[in-house]
Amino acid sequence: MMISMFMTGCTPSKPNTTPSETAATPGKETTTEPTASSGGVKRLVFITNGDDPYWDALRSGLNDANEKLKLGDKGLKAVMDVNDGTPQGQINKLRQLQSQPDVAGVAISVINASNAVIAGEMAKLQAKGIPVIAVDSDIDRTKYRDSRSFYLGTDNIVGGRMLGQAAKIILEARGKTAGGYVQFAGFTDVDNASARMNGVREALGDGFTEKDRMSDEMDLSRARDNVRNAINNHRADLVALVGIWAYNAPAIAQIVDSSNLRKDITVVTFDAQAEAIADMAKGRIDAMVVQNPFMMGFETARLLTALLEKDEATIDSMFPNRKQPISENPTADIYTTGLRLVAPDSDTSLKKEQFDDKIVEFMTLTEFQAWLAKYNLKSS
Repeated sequence: MMISMFMTGCTPSKPNTTPSETAATPGKETTTEPTASSGGVKRLVFITNGDDPYWDALRSGLNDANEKLKLGDKGLKAVMDVNDGTPQGQINKLRQLQSQPDVAGVAISVINASNAVIAGEMAKLQAKGIPVIAVDSDIDRTKYRDSRSFYLGTDNIVGGRMLGQAAKIILEARGKTAGGYVQFAGFTDVDNASARMNGVREALGDGFTEKDRMSDEMDLSRARDNVRNAINNHRADLVALVGIWAYNAPAIAQIVDSSNLRKDITVVTFDAQAEAIADMAKGRIDAMVVQNPFMMGFETARLLTALLEKDEATIDSMFPNRKQPISENPTADIYTTGLRLVAPDSDTSLKKEQFDDKIVEFMTLTEFQAWLAKYNLKSS
């Protein structure tokens, strides 16, 4: 994500922090079909791109916002609506929300940045006076930027660069200055996936060759098959495998381990599923770049509430440059929620001083697990 804005050389700010990072217990409270709420309560609806444990932390952030921001006193409730992993699923949900009178605001992790129908349905909600924002994965900013008011989430191309930088450090420490690598994601054309992959490629540089980008359409069996196929197709000079979506991490780690190729292949991934955390503890993952979906959830509710109430002070605090033309400041409508680079506790070539702490917070696995425990989270 954020290809156009960060190719211009903008430097991301240090992760935004607020008092909202307080304990919350994950728990699903909305299914894939939203229904009108009772008692006159209006909903702030977050639409996921699919069903994955990654969203549990974001749901916790929504729940925390309900409590800490006292949304009930405002007649509001932030809820999650889980998509089926298809563009048509998001289109259907956006259309359903247009006819439901209890919908006060909508956030969406866009499954296909260039899908004109998704962008059109987002625009229709805005035309009805319902605030719409993109979270985690944006719409194509060159074509459909006006279909949402703001983007909130990870600086994806910078996250990709951080993962690529970590991979390069590890590979060079292992005596490898060239070779091939393969990247995996649910959809390679989704905004966040393509930006992360581009960032990885940029950081690894010309010495390492991207052999393939493999999509699995969020099919976990296919995700594992893709790893097997990548190994079979590129074994001769394969030095690294890169997981871009959360579930790609355990798929890569476990197939590489069962193939007895762990000593030959460096494994770096995005996000931290509970299963991936266990894999790193077992020595199967060399580095993870971790987003902050908990904060995404909290800030989603805060921003939608501010937009609904026309709370200019809150909006200005999140987007201080929002009145500048995008042509002059392509980050004016972007709010980033920070990144962490997680490394194994031992036997690692990665060190805190190798990374810019204004861009990414370095943590050992034990430190990261302690952070998760503090907020009663199992993944991030």
